[in-house]
Amino acid sequence: MGNCLSSERSGTRAGDEAGAGAADDLSLLNDSGDGNSFPGDPPPLSPQPPPPCRGREPIPVYHPSPSQSRLATQLTEEEQIRIAQRIGLIQHLPKGIFDPGSEGSEKKMKECVICMLDFVYGDAIRFLPCLHTYHVHCIDDWLMRSLTCPSCMEPVDAALLSSYETS
Repeated sequence: MGNCLSSERSGTRAGDEAGAGAADDLSLLNDSGDGNSFPGDPPPLSPQPPPPCRGREPIPVYHPSPSQSRLATQLTEEEQIRIAQRIGLIQHLPKGIFDPGSEGSEKKMKECVICMLDFVYGDAIRFLPCLHTYHVHCIDDWLMRSLTCPSCMEPVDAALLSSYETS
């Protein structure tokens, strides 16, 4: 039972017991079937382009309204401006690190109500103006769809803007 994978123990092929059989097998794999290739030649280049998803970053999907989802490339200019404003607003919300040993920890929420997972020491959390706390990635995704607190349904944008007016 030989194979053509390298063995880390010996530094040789596990199929070398078969002698030149492994090289013959490789030449069969490299053979393009056109009769013009020789054993040891590199395989010919494929004329087809690579699949579109290979080597490219995925296009983000945005939700311009709660019932719609579209690729970023399909958004209108107005929707792109509105999303950029929303991202800027979200970035102004305070962030922190969950520390259950800090002052007032018995009053703190112990769970992110979006993902239903308990907060763990060191988790990145975001605080809303209504003082509810969530994982950063959970609430940021939520706020991109709806600018309301998932717990109390208070509008985050109005509360954030009023907090700037009072200070």
